[in-house]
Amino acid sequence: MFLWGGAIAACQAEGGFGEDHKGMSVSDISFYDPHSDRVDLSKHSNITSELIEQALNADSTKGYPKRDGVDFYHRYAEDIALCAEMGFKVFRFSIAWSRIFPNGDEQEPNLKGLEFYDRVFDELEKHHIEPLVTLSHFELPLHIVNQYGGWKDRKVIEMFTNFAAVLFNRYKHRVRYWITFNEINAGRFATFKSTGIVEDRTENYLQDIYQAVHHQFVASALAVKLCHDIAPESKIGCMIARLTTYPATCHPDDIMQATLDDQYGNFFYMDVMVRGYYPSYMNRYFLENSIEIIKGEEDDAILRNNIVDFISLSYYVSSITTNDKERLKSLQQTEGNLTRGLKNPYLIASDWGWQIDPVGLRYSLNTIYDRYQKPLFIVENGLGAEDILEDDHKIHDAYRISYLKEHIKQMKEAIIDGVELIGYTPWSALDIISSGTSEMSKRYGFIYVDKDDEGKGTLNRYPKDSFYWYKQIIESNGADLHNW
Repeated sequence: MFLWGGAIAACQAEGGFGEDHKGMSVSDISFYDPHSDRVDLSKHSNITSELIEQALNADSTKGYPKRDGVDFYHRYAEDIALCAEMGFKVFRFSIAWSRIFPNGDEQEPNLKGLEFYDRVFDELEKHHIEPLVTLSHFELPLHIVNQYGGWKDRKVIEMFTNFAAVLFNRYKHRVRYWITFNEINAGRFATFKSTGIVEDRTENYLQDIYQAVHHQFVASALAVKLCHDIAPESKIGCMIARLTTYPATCHPDDIMQATLDDQYGNFFYMDVMVRGYYPSYMNRYFLENSIEIIKGEEDDAILRNNIVDFISLSYYVSSITTNDKERLKSLQQTEGNLTRGLKNPYLIASDWGWQIDPVGLRYSLNTIYDRYQKPLFIVENGLGAEDILEDDHKIHDAYRISYLKEHIKQMKEAIIDGVELIGYTPWSALDIISSGTSEMSKRYGFIYVDKDDEGKGTLNRYPKDSFYWYKQIIESNGADLHNW
């Protein structure tokens, strides 16, 4: 059965800041600045020691929207019921590490945190919705950042596997699909959220980033082993943010640059987790950038013996690339999923500058499946837009329907091409706080949440037109693509 559904993340949806002993996470210091650039995400990702200190001293959630989320912590039953009304077969969500181990390095879990997720699983089972659980989705406990320097410290591997073991033991009969790290390649472009590394606290930023990613690779492999040992009926996969890049021209140099971008931005991460070893092309990259990965004696064997069962990915946009400085001057930059790229003149873009490329999804699925021959799972895909709540509480989001329809068409083409696809969970099931800018105006959901960028609103939930459209998609197993 193909798994149709939707996705959220704890750090953007839950709220419940400080409740039931939850600790602070890297996302709890993400601030909203109404005067900042809404398009250039790089302006929001440069977290400094000063910003961390300011966040720690803040005595409320004001200005830190992710601390409140959209109150999924108290409204999960209502939200899951709405997802069930759409016909969801699967619901992707994350379990906040900082809710189970508030500091991250405790030996015993916070039972109140586990009891919350018990209730979430109860609601999903009540509505016959299968859970797809992400272990780490930009929810690294802040204590690990301040005490250990984030994932650059090898000790964090043991902390993570302790967290994973608790979840596998408690939920082994309730979860069939697990994901280790959300967008693990985000260490390159959303470094703090992904690895907990603060640039002003390191002498060699790039070295520390790749050392942190290595520790995540080992932690992911050990989590795979734990899952296979504790929950042998379950499947556990990796996840990347698929950065689809085309050469700007047919010049061989541009084609080579696109190849390198694919290797460094995408394949490196999948090669390690799916094939079980570091690819040889990274040797040159490490050499040219003076990077030396420090490995434990058993690391290579751990990676080799514990490869993932499936590959999951987010896909939103594509961009183009060139290594020619003169061509570079003539091309416009555009935004994408957490990273910037060059504008493709053949594509239209969203209000946030994200280039819309449905065929790029088919291309990406074919490319990845041909390389690895592993089942794929699209766990994020969607359009961020400013939705208007009408007086009758209706939201007419034809633009979102159009975006999703065209991507589903290409997904179906990829299946005909021979790609083995497990399911599709668009981003997002309901409106949540933006990962990149911490605003509410950039909405992705099928369900409108009455809350604005300043945190004002009733938090009432209202189905959008896309809600009813997606319901017919699921009912027809993707056959009925007509607009609602």
